Amino acid sequence: MDLFNSLDIASSALKAQRIRLDTISSNMANIETTRTPQGGPYQRKMVVFETQQPGFKQQLHSALQTQPQGVRVSQIVADPTEPRLVFDPAHPDANENGYVAMPNINLLKETADMMMAARAYEANITTIKASKRMALKALEIGR
Repeated sequence: MDLFNSLDIASSALKAQRIRLDTISSNMANIETTRTPQGGPYQRKMVVFETQQPGFKQQLHSALQTQPQGVRVSQIVADPTEPRLVFDPAHPDANENGYVAMPNINLLKETADMMMAARAYEANITTIKASKRMALKALEIGR
């Protein structure tokens, strides 16, 4: 594995974690949204990761040796769990029994997911910095 492979893998993870952080931010921003254009409360979104499909060059190279792959977001899916029902008869979206369908978002879970995504992002930045330092040290050898 050469230096650029580690940079490619880490950069793919940075992109994927940025999308994950954006999705978590959207969930947290809509924690009280009871009415959407599709009707009903906002549904929590989740990011699904998959290994990044290698290009032709990487496939050719991997045929010769084991080639690690990066990661990418394959899709963003809606959480299928039912909305929370909160008793608030004064709310404009309350049903005939006085219950309001609230988004299926748990702030504690979203905060924990955000912290995990931020740590993964930081780890990949550290990987890129280490690769950069190794490249600079390799250039110093030739002096």
